[in-house]
Amino acid sequence: MDAAFTAEQHEIRRTLRELLARGAGPDAIPAAVSTAEGYDPVLWRRLARDLGLPGLAVAEEYGGAGCTATELALACEETGRALLPSPLLATAALTAPLIAALGTPDQRTALLPRIAEGALTAALAVPGGSLATALGLTGDNRDGAWAGGGRAGGIQARGSGGAAGGGWRLYGEADRVLDGHSAGLLLVAAHTGGYPRSRTLLFLVDADTGSGTAGLVRTRLTALDETRPLARVELRDAPAELLGADDSADAADALAAAGRTAAAILAAEAVGTAASALERTVAYVKEREQFGRAVGSFQAVKHRLADLYVRVEAARSAAYHAARDPEAGPLALAQALEAARITTGEAVQLHGGIGFTWEHEAHRYLKRAAGDELLFGPVHRLRDHAAQRAGLFGAAASAPAGAAPHGPAAVSPSAGLGHRAGVR
Repeated sequence: MDAAFTAEQHEIRRTLRELLARGAGPDAIPAAVSTAEGYDPVLWRRLARDLGLPGLAVAEEYGGAGCTATELALACEETGRALLPSPLLATAALTAPLIAALGTPDQRTALLPRIAEGALTAALAVPGGSLATALGLTGDNRDGAWAGGGRAGGIQARGSGGAAGGGWRLYGEADRVLDGHSAGLLLVAAHTGGYPRSRTLLFLVDADTGSGTAGLVRTRLTALDETRPLARVELRDAPAELLGADDSADAADALAAAGRTAAAILAAEAVGTAASALERTVAYVKEREQFGRAVGSFQAVKHRLADLYVRVEAARSAAYHAARDPEAGPLALAQALEAARITTGEAVQLHGGIGFTWEHEAHRYLKRAAGDELLFGPVHRLRDHAAQRAGLFGAAASAPAGAAPHGPAAVSPSAGLGHRAGVR
């Protein structure tokens, strides 16, 4: 694969890195997450106005830049380096693609320009807290079990006003909704048709904090990673609008397609987190002295850092490949989340000379890696579902006697991914 980037793509990365170096970073996180929004709204408006960040992958006809997922992935790699608290992932990577894919012309015209200019943030609310399954990353999302299957525990939708009225009412709740407490628009997965003929559809709920919505209660939850604010969304006969012209749209397919692209973008962000943690650790072991010499000069420490570097670069290669080919997104995400978890854990260990406290910035990288795996993983389930979709286990079952071994015992789902993705 040719992993070379265009001059424009390099410029996006450089400009964003410089801006975040001045206005964001681990030192700025406490002030940002303590706001009502859970992020710095001034910085968000600046990122939207000066760089057009939320509209990078939005079509030009709706006020966006008309770029591809690659540009958005490069931008998210930089936000991952800075551990930037922002609604970018929930708005631009999860919600906007679904509106573009399923929305009516009127819905796209009304919503996408506001998203592109940063005036409207959005969140995807699925019941059961099973975002990874709903997006088809860790399991098949077609059976609807992740959304309650039409039984209690899901979100139910019923028509109001009949066919002429076209209105809908939602009842139920969704937990662990990314940026759900502050988003101006909620895209809610809900059941309609009752249990016997239940099917999952997507609905738009106006959650603008200025006007509010009757029957909508949002509660910010305590999250492991405070830079990823989560919320509980309660819908008590809340008014909603069906996404799309009618109920014939295949929401499961749209969610799975959006999930694969979002996985590639999130993989790039996780690589940025891992790379930044590694860079900070390398800088620290060069300064920290023990027995009259820098800790980084010891052979054992060099080996550990070299292993981490190879792991991060392999994950970066996989993420870049997935940005161009979203089908590889779930597997690239597994590799990136694993690299982030191991690298941030080693960063904590290699900072051991000063002791580890929650006041040191190293813990923020560790929390980001752990929180992302809880929300979008775990890694072994991402790999297992990717292997199932690729038919690896089926090939093993049908292999003739004496044939070369296949399956997980001989072929890891991640084996050779770095080679397949090419070099940086």
